[in-house]
Amino acid sequence: MERGSDKHGPRLDEAMEHETEGLVRGGHDTHAEEWKSAEPSGEDQPDVDLAPDSTLVGGAPPGMSEADVESRSELATYLHPHAFPAVQTELMEEARRNQAPDAILDRLRDVPSGREYANVGEVWRALHGGTESERF
Repeated sequence: MERGSDKHGPRLDEAMEHETEGLVRGGHDTHAEEWKSAEPSGEDQPDVDLAPDSTLVGGAPPGMSEADVESRSELATYLHPHAFPAVQTELMEEARRNQAPDAILDRLRDVPSGREYANVGEVWRALHGGTESERF
């Protein structure tokens, strides 16, 4: 039966907003149970994405290219925060422990030795990767 109105009250609005908050903030599905997740696009439908020609969601900050952001993120995947502070040889060991691909190990060989790095950002700057020129 159609009532002629599809509005609901503020309590339901807030409940619905709470349900989607993780998705909006995180940019990815937050449900542990598969049945709660949205269905993917059909075979003949384009993928739903904010940047269809890129894997990066939200763009790159000023001073960095999308490739810089993706490369720095990949580097951070294999250099966990607990490994810092570390010197070049320790960074190589950490990456090997985390089964980093050869491309990452090759990049880490280019990190200047003789100094200690406090985080992935310092390692990235030592590799002359692009960094943000503005911080918000």
